Amino acid sequence: MWGFTLSAHCRWFVPSWACSRWPILLWVCRDNSVMAVSLSTNAIKLYSPVTGQYLGDFIGHEGTISEISFSDTNTPHLLHSCSVDGTVRAWDTRNHQQVSMLRGPSSEEIFSFSIGGSTGDLVAAGSKAQVLFWDWRNQRQVACLEECHMEDVTQVRFHPNCEDKLVSASVDGLMCVIDTKGNINDDDQLESVMNVGTSIARIGFFGASNKSLWCLTHIETLSIWNWEDALQEAVFGNARETASASWNLPHVDYFVDCHYSLPNDNLWLIGGTNDGSLGYFPVNYSRSNGQGQPSAGIIGPVGASLEGGHGGVVRSVWSPFNMRGDPVIEQNIFVWTGGEDGRLCCWSEGDISAKNQAWISAGLIMKPLKNSKQHRHRPY
Repeated sequence: MWGFTLSAHCRWFVPSWACSRWPILLWVCRDNSVMAVSLSTNAIKLYSPVTGQYLGDFIGHEGTISEISFSDTNTPHLLHSCSVDGTVRAWDTRNHQQVSMLRGPSSEEIFSFSIGGSTGDLVAAGSKAQVLFWDWRNQRQVACLEECHMEDVTQVRFHPNCEDKLVSASVDGLMCVIDTKGNINDDDQLESVMNVGTSIARIGFFGASNKSLWCLTHIETLSIWNWEDALQEAVFGNARETASASWNLPHVDYFVDCHYSLPNDNLWLIGGTNDGSLGYFPVNYSRSNGQGQPSAGIIGPVGASLEGGHGGVVRSVWSPFNMRGDPVIEQNIFVWTGGEDGRLCCWSEGDISAKNQAWISAGLIMKPLKNSKQHRHRPY
């Protein structure tokens, strides 16, 4: 658990974002040279994650951008994005140009995408009750699975180590493990199904070998799964209430994301308030032996609080937890956040260096951590 205080370097880049109803998405490339930010205007802006300098933008999507991510392959300069306009696009951060585009059948909305497969060229995307697949090399659609889910597919994720394995998640409450080797079809490729029981918002692999899977739902619940055995390992009842009781800020209204810290083997649940404060809460549980019921997980006392940077709901968080020796860490940057108030906030450990005065907003030092009994309504 952290024992430091956090200061915030905040800048209101685009004031028109403040009235946006859409989330702001953040992603930083592998070498930490570029940070991409999607806007409610369907554009993507590029900044330096170290200095906050504006680097350019990408314009092309005609609907709300659902996800963005940089390539983890030999092309770290490529940014990928998907949108409800029914496309998955690739952009080159060196010349700020679109370099390729995939379009779903009948321009169906696309909510999530992931790139993997045995060659690293297979693109999976979640649409309306469908999981779509393309080959990046020839931009040809190679499969469409229609029997895995009955409602919108909100997340698709290739496994980081088992590149042929894909997990999809949906509003129907199901997570499906799909084998993408060979001819992809509904009859042979579905390996297992995990029933969460309610609409799924986000999923992610974690652990030393990425054998575990965390799952956040649209009703703000958290569960942990063993994806290989399709077993639920832990459930977290009343997670928001438990988290709210461990800090001195208003009631936790929603969960933004989970982040895994590889050096410490810690999973952190990030909760937020309607007023824009954030807390990092440790996730603790006992792994199932594969025979009994899932364990009752525990949300631990807040490890870090970020207060004063945002004035509204925070929609995206980027943390360089599993990186060492890069420019971001050397600048003591702890996390970047983006919110519906139109602000990008850069949070750093300890005191702010005098050389960064242009980035300082006064009064953004953390308050002492105390228990709180305040409660507020959820933002949805």
